[in-house]
Amino acid sequence: MNTYLSSFNRPSKTSSFKLVAVFLLLVLCAVTMAPAAWSQTNPGSPTSVSAEGGDTSSAGMQVAAGASTLLYFPLKAAFAICGGVVGGLAYAFSGGNEQVAKSIWTTSLYGTYIITPDHLEGNRPIRFLGVADSNEASTSAPAPEPIR
Repeated sequence: MNTYLSSFNRPSKTSSFKLVAVFLLLVLCAVTMAPAAWSQTNPGSPTSVSAEGGDTSSAGMQVAAGASTLLYFPLKAAFAICGGVVGGLAYAFSGGNEQVAKSIWTTSLYGTYIITPDHLEGNRPIRFLGVADSNEASTSAPAPEPIR
């Protein structure tokens, strides 16, 4: 019996890692590229209206947004957590330089966490990486001395 179990070929850890990596890459591509295809609506096509006043295309977009969020959110949350840790390490190893840490934290912690129908229709961008506010960048630098 032991020879039967020892001869059983199990997949190696590297092949299962490659399979998971390929799956996550496909999910990321589907979440970031599919909204352009979904937003191609034909204005002349009739939509079926339900009794509550909504239409089936908006319900479908909400379902697609929910499914996209289920796939996208864990990736974004893991990226944000890792960015928070790396930003904290950068702060510690740079001798307390807050600008170094903030640049990492802004990129990793800000951005889109939940996909909405507006994202899928192309009305709002999906930002995996965060962008600093323009007014925040202007307040970080000291104001110039007034001329007397």
